[in-house]
Amino acid sequence: MRTPAGADCPYYFEDFHRGRQKQECRLVAQNPASRPWQPDLCRSCRVPRIVLANACPNLVLHAKVNPGILGLNRKVEVTADCLLSLSSVPEPEIGCGRCHEGLDARLSPGQAE
Repeated sequence: MRTPAGADCPYYFEDFHRGRQKQECRLVAQNPASRPWQPDLCRSCRVPRIVLANACPNLVLHAKVNPGILGLNRKVEVTADCLLSLSSVPEPEIGCGRCHEGLDARLSPGQAE
């Protein structure tokens, strides 16, 4: 669904049908330790870029809202884990490197990127 910032995000949900006014980030809602989410946080969220860059089915994203100093500079902190390597992924846009390591060997030399 398209976020208020204009990006497509699979975790954003809104419902304005028949007077309802519901907007939520379902990724942040999964984390009970997170601060409350607000739609303006979509502007600086990395999740749409991560999902666009990495479609690995083994990548699991986690998000929470960091309040910043005195409630200013609030932002969504995104972390990722790999189900295959059972490790934390430092760069979710790229992935862990283990999931697709055999892919380069299967491609012919002219198809490798």
